[in-house]
Amino acid sequence: MHEFSIVQSLLGLVEKVCKEHRAKSVSKIVVSVGVLSGVDPHLLKIAFDTFKENTIAHSAELILQIEKLTLRCSECGSVSEKEELNVLCPKCGSFNTTIESGQDLLLKSVEMEYEDED
Repeated sequence: MHEFSIVQSLLGLVEKVCKEHRAKSVSKIVVSVGVLSGVDPHLLKIAFDTFKENTIAHSAELILQIEKLTLRCSECGSVSEKEELNVLCPKCGSFNTTIESGQDLLLKSVEMEYEDED
């Protein structure tokens, strides 16, 4: 299950960002998961909940935004968002398409908390 190594990398990145900004903790992490990224969102959530203990993100909520497959067709020029996980153009049936989105796994935002400076 490669979601464990993905979460370990994610938490390492979050800790680096928090250190750079001198944050004391993290309350929310938003990640975009493409349907073709090879990452199972459910397993990613389980791995996050398992590994966040004893980190700066121990009380953080993980928000997963699922990114659908978007194709650009070289034959008819259409850009289509698809539910099906294939590269067939839904307008003209061509296989001559390019994937525009749906393959990525992106850290979109980290909501950090800071110590009060009294």
